[in-house]
Amino acid sequence: MSGRETVLGKIRKSIQVAGPDTERQATVAARLGAAPTGVIPARAQLPQPEQIELFSTMADKYGATVSRIDDYGKIPAEVSNYLRERNLPAAIRIGADQRLKQAGWASEKNLEIREGASDGGDLAGVSHALAGIAETGTLALLSGQDNPTTINFLPEHQIVVVKAADVTGDMESVWTMLRANSGKGEMPRAVNLVTGPSRSGDIEQTILLGAHGPRALHIIIVD
Repeated sequence: MSGRETVLGKIRKSIQVAGPDTERQATVAARLGAAPTGVIPARAQLPQPEQIELFSTMADKYGATVSRIDDYGKIPAEVSNYLRERNLPAAIRIGADQRLKQAGWASEKNLEIREGASDGGDLAGVSHALAGIAETGTLALLSGQDNPTTINFLPEHQIVVVKAADVTGDMESVWTMLRANSGKGEMPRAVNLVTGPSRSGDIEQTILLGAHGPRALHIIIVD
């Protein structure tokens, strides 16, 4: 008998299960296959336009700035304006996300586009979110070459693009979207849920921005 079977045997004995456990296995398989949701609060069940407004309000509450544009082609100008208003260098880091790569960056001739994972030397990074969560103003960010996690956490200024149609009312809807887009066998290595810029109050209960990541978060909602 292997060590694994020994451990499982002790567990079965402690919970008084004898013989084949087909009923329990069927219950677990049904639960994993159905992926039922829990109780969804009323504030997360608003109509889509109101969800977007709530998302913007909550993101602002937690220290992020939000802008809204009607086309991906306007992203370069919006990013350039953000950098210029904060006296930042005209340079950003992006991954391989085709929605970002095809946004028409050539229209901003003074803007330097660096591609690939960040090594920590970038002041600003631009990534694309899977979704936004209206009830908390949270962004759902997937790891991978399209949007490397280093771009989300190493630059001081994090700029995140999210489609208005991908703003959901609640976190449970994000997992449904992820399962539909990726499938259980193709999940990303990590899903990062980001609400506002990095902050900490560990030292004398004084809030310090940028303690563990970007000190500024700007969200661009594309209709």
